[in-house]
Amino acid sequence: MGSGIAAISAAQGCKVLMLDVTADAAAAAREKVDKEHRHLVAVGSLGDDLELIADYDWICEAIVEDVDVKRELFAKIEPLRREGSVITSNTSGIPLRDLTDGQGDRLLNDVAITHFFNPVQVMKLLELVPGESTSPDVIEALSAFGADKLGKGVVHAKDTVNFIANRIGCYFMLSGLHLAKPFLADGMNQETIDAVLGRPVGLPPTGLYGLIDLIGLDVMDLVGKNLAVNLPEGDAGLAYTSFPETEQAMLERGQLGRKARAVGGFGKVEKLDDGAKKKLTFDLQSGEWRDAAEPDLEGVPGDLGEVMFTDTPQGQLAWQIFGGTLRYAAGLVPEIADDIVNVDNAIRWGFNWALGPFEMLDAIGTTRVIERIEAEGGEVPSMLATARDAGAEGFYRGSGDGDRPAEYLGVDGSWKPMP
Repeated sequence: MGSGIAAISAAQGCKVLMLDVTADAAAAAREKVDKEHRHLVAVGSLGDDLELIADYDWICEAIVEDVDVKRELFAKIEPLRREGSVITSNTSGIPLRDLTDGQGDRLLNDVAITHFFNPVQVMKLLELVPGESTSPDVIEALSAFGADKLGKGVVHAKDTVNFIANRIGCYFMLSGLHLAKPFLADGMNQETIDAVLGRPVGLPPTGLYGLIDLIGLDVMDLVGKNLAVNLPEGDAGLAYTSFPETEQAMLERGQLGRKARAVGGFGKVEKLDDGAKKKLTFDLQSGEWRDAAEPDLEGVPGDLGEVMFTDTPQGQLAWQIFGGTLRYAAGLVPEIADDIVNVDNAIRWGFNWALGPFEMLDAIGTTRVIERIEAEGGEVPSMLATARDAGAEGFYRGSGDGDRPAEYLGVDGSWKPMP
């Protein structure tokens, strides 16, 4: 991650200093920078060269996801950095307040979260998170640099666990592992689950299990533990912070996903003697490997999201897992962001959804979703209740620049101009 941030910064003509545990490790990371920009990147070690940060405007910490280790590095950086410099942490979900609690006013004024998504050179999203005391000038400067210099899609998040994209995206994955179990028990195969939770609802073709294989069960385990500690009381995600029994056993034997190569995860590719390759699926019901099967998409409509309203097992699956994620997202504003636009942008840019949660609700019919929740005796999430009470048919309206709408529905029920 650090080398990726260095690479995109150097590509824009910025002078960069990369520090790692050893200078050799930093030099190896520098090899990932394009040759034509590599001359802009100096290297050193955290132990011997940390004082060199005094020559730099932005100090971006991108070390291991451990609060104590990050806090220790912050304490070392603070007396060495120059006045007016900015320090940020690239963390995927640790609240900034946990990293800065007890720190002095100078650091508190100049610190923020800059959460890039990996691979940095490819992914558009940059989540920007201020602390309670962060200067508005710092956020304005980071936002302008991220958007105008680095070409990122900047979203403004609040200092809550996992911020915006991972809060919603990880809920989809962790809740999905649990909510898919009854469908597996009733005979639905994992290939069908992945296929339904893919293009029919506007998600990438990795679906559920394929996405977790890409990220790694070990990473999702750490995410779950972080959520268990930091989610607010009563949050729906608290029910899904640990793995079901089968997935926990996979984790313990190192069956982590693509990174485990021959061991695999929910799936793997086996090379045959003749050089051909065969896809295998780890059957969660039998606990054995089998040949990959074809998904059953008979009766699944082609219109985006319409599968959630079909009276089929696939429809129930889509409504419970993907629909449940939409309902979860609709209850998180203004907790994780001040408006729905930042939420939609974060999910599209960070997880490659075809539409953000509120855009999807508009596509399938906001009133339709509210009526179904009420018919099932469920609690209508905050932003859906706001739309209902305001008499709004959706969360966006009008025609603005290009294909963008002109206005969005604010948390107060009034219409706001699109930023």
